[in-house]
Parts: sequence; C-alpha cells; structure tokens
Amino acid sequence: MAAAWLAFFDGLLALVLIATGMLFAYLQLVAPFVGFQMFAFGFLLSILGALIGLLAVFLTRKPERRAGRQRALVGLVICLAIAVPIFSMLARGAKHPINDITTDVDNPPEFVFALTLPQNQGRDLKYDKAKYAARQQASEGIIAPLKERIEPTAAFARVLDVAQKVPTWKVTYSDPAKNTLEAVATSKLFHFHDDVIIQIRPTPAGESLIEMRSKSRDGIGDFGVNARRIHRFFDRIALSRGPSANEEMP
Repeated sequence: MAAAWLAFFDGLLALVLIATGMLFAYLQLVAPFVGFQMFAFGFLLSILGALIGLLAVFLTRKPERRAGRQRALVGLVICLAIAVPIFSMLARGAKHPINDITTDVDNPPEFVFALTLPQNQGRDLKYDKAKYAARQQASEGIIAPLKERIEPTAAFARVLDVAQKVPTWKVTYSDPAKNTLEAVATSKLFHFHDDVIIQIRPTPAGESLIEMRSKSRDGIGDFGVNARRIHRFFDRIALSRGPSANEEMP
C-alpha cells in the first residue's frame, strides 16, 4: 500500500536528515545553521510521516489490506519517536522568546570588539530595551549582577582568569583599563556562536559588580541558553574565590 510505504520512507528519511544535520554540524562539515536546517526539515518530515502513518494504519484495518499494516506501524513509530521529543523540546523553547540577556536592562554592557568580527558585519548588536527587557522579566525573571567584595581591578583579573578556562569560550577582547572583556561562546553540538561581554563596575563602597550580557547570533529564541550561561559563569566565579574572598572588606 502506497501510504504505508510513504510513512515508512518518510520516517527513514527524517531520521537520516536529523542525524546527518547534527553530525555534519558537529564535525563542522557544514555551517551551523545549515546543519540546523537539515535537522528542522527532518522534524517537519517526521510530522508529515506521522500523519501519513496514521492514515495508513486506518486504511489497513481491513483484512484485504493487512499486508501493508506492519510497514505502516513501523513508519508511524519511527516518525513519532522523532517528532514527539523534538516537539516537546520546542515547546519548552517557546518559553524563552528572547536571545539577548543582560544583568542590567537600563545600562547594559555594549559590545565593542564583536562589532568588528566578520560574522557580525551588518548586525545591530546594540541592546534594545523596548524589545527585550519585558521578555526577559517574563521568561527568565530578574538576573542580577554578581557582587564581589574586592576592588574592580582584582575582580577583573578573577573574571578574566575564569573566562579563559571556560571550555566552550574564546576570549576575543580584554581591556583592563575599562575592566571589560568579550568572548565568543560555541555550542557543543551545532557549533552556534554567541557573543558575550562582561564588565566590572565599581560600587560606592569600593566593591565590584560583575555585569554580563550574552547574545545569540542566530534565531529569535534561545531555549534559555543565554540566561543559563550567565548563571553558570557566576557559579564559576563563586567557586574560584579564595578562602578569604568571603571576608568583609576593610
């Protein structure tokens, strides 16, 4: 039966496209977005295959068409096994319709060196408060800067040292005079690149505020990646403190 065969082949093709897209992007044989497009097309094909599979299962319910029922069921199972978990992932990602996260929506760190990178030519990296601030509050809550009980120069040295040790980051710019650094973060699977900027600001008490901003280069949502990146970096800073780091400043 044609519908049973079509559901079966849709499932196999979807599986090949998704696996190939992920593998080729991981091995950097194709651009990250090309690999993701292959992944997305495989997902769409799995949805189509699932619908055709349901139709085929319905049509093969009669004894005279039973020959194609097993093939229809196999195709349906393959397509559902692909579509359901990806759909679930996308549903979770829909809760994060934002790709630019900062610890200060009123005075965010602004990129300098990232503007000169070839991949960012023609892109506007200036923070858009009207577009992002309310979305960030709704999807991620308040993300506050990290306070360090040391003066800004020492805080910057600590931040730079920790940033250089993050496996998926490459520090691209460092300005000790402005206590600012920039980095490019690379995702592990598709190798998407995100821009990161960290700026140390003094407090009236002589302590330091670590302000941070993380912005994706692709897409309109980030599945919460940028917010998690900030939280995890702050965790790394906390773990890097020496035994006297939590003592009150004189």
